[in-house]
Amino acid sequence: MIHQFVNNGLDIILDVNSAAVHLVDETTAALVRVLTEKKASYQADEIVSPEVLKMLKKELADTDPSEIEEIAAELDALVKQGRLFSHDPYEALVPKVMQNKTVVKALCLNVAHDCNLACKYCFASEGEYHGDRGLMSAEVGCRALDFLVRASGARRNLEVDFFGGEPLLALDAIKEIVAYGRSLEQKTDKKFRFTMTTNGVLLNKDVEDFANREMHNVVLSLDGRKEINDWSRPFRGGQGSYDYIVPKLQSMARAREGRQYYLRGTFTRRNLDFVEDIKHFYELGFREISMEPVVTDDERFMIRKEDLPQIKAQYDELVRYMLERKKAGDPFTFFHFMIDLEGGPCVYKRMSGCGAGTEYLAVTPWGDLYPCHQFVGQEAFLMGNVDDGITRPDVADQFRSVNLYTKADCKDCFAKFYCGGGCMANAHQESGQLDGSYPIGCELERKRVECAIALKAFGSEE
Repeated sequence: MIHQFVNNGLDIILDVNSAAVHLVDETTAALVRVLTEKKASYQADEIVSPEVLKMLKKELADTDPSEIEEIAAELDALVKQGRLFSHDPYEALVPKVMQNKTVVKALCLNVAHDCNLACKYCFASEGEYHGDRGLMSAEVGCRALDFLVRASGARRNLEVDFFGGEPLLALDAIKEIVAYGRSLEQKTDKKFRFTMTTNGVLLNKDVEDFANREMHNVVLSLDGRKEINDWSRPFRGGQGSYDYIVPKLQSMARAREGRQYYLRGTFTRRNLDFVEDIKHFYELGFREISMEPVVTDDERFMIRKEDLPQIKAQYDELVRYMLERKKAGDPFTFFHFMIDLEGGPCVYKRMSGCGAGTEYLAVTPWGDLYPCHQFVGQEAFLMGNVDDGITRPDVADQFRSVNLYTKADCKDCFAKFYCGGGCMANAHQESGQLDGSYPIGCELERKRVECAIALKAFGSEE
């Protein structure tokens, strides 16, 4: 499968199956376009056969025939190297992947089904997850770690994310859970990597010191410029949160001192010019940035099909801004543009995505297990609890059966090996099926992959 596109003036060809990226001139781009239209794939030496060369010269009648022959020879060499018109290396592995056993390596601990903000678009219903408010006790959290150790098999490196609601409402419990995890490391051949997501309201020096000792990553939430953030992320009383939380978020980012963090925003129909918010984050001093499109069925906020051209143009503008900042000697990272073109995810991740329901589970404050935090509260997806483990393996089987080759919309998508089929929670919300799709999310993912490749390409030209 071949995907050709132009980004900020660069002609780029992606060989989807091998992930090889080629920067080409207009003539080469036109020649590959003709080859792609006339036939789906080519064998070595076929491109330079008399029949194919004759076809190319006819289709590109305005191009010097000798130039066509020269380019065809170069393309033929790429075919022989497996870097152009390559074959799919993964489809034959589907049966093996579907037979994999459930081995859990990561938990999302919803330590707080409560929040001190009232974000208007919140999928968790202001932290309640469509149920009762509550905080996880240290006892439940420690039992969750025991479950993870049992369910992780031979895996040594385990991940635990403290999530909410607002997890810092349960800070004392988090500290006890982390301490228990460190004690388990001494008793078992396991290593815990803890992370935390926070809206910043309760950040202080004590939290900074604790996070720097124990948290591999800290995700900080801010939606953008003051007027945007105050509209979307108010306190429960309706007053804006920007002035209160920004100094705290800046202090936390500074305190990380090279340790991993992300400033994470969400854009809605209210700020389709979200690159202005990213620029604002940069001006505030943040250099690790993420900006996510809202996923909701609330018509006040939801991204619509007619918004896509503007959003795609914003991503192109973001590429230009990132190149400008890099040239100035003060670059920043954008989460959705960080793809590995050399190695990339393992085969399983390429085919099945995030591992929700099989490798990754969410835990409620009461110890119930769900496939991920976005399924919490949906009783059809309740999988068990931290004491009894997974009592409904059929739910895990449902998630395990979903992969790129069971999702019809993934078959001909050039971005499929980068997203692994996308978010199953979003697909289920949109289509009612785990193996369905979220078309708007797919469009945005394709654009982000193009932009990520373009950023790498511009870097290679320097």
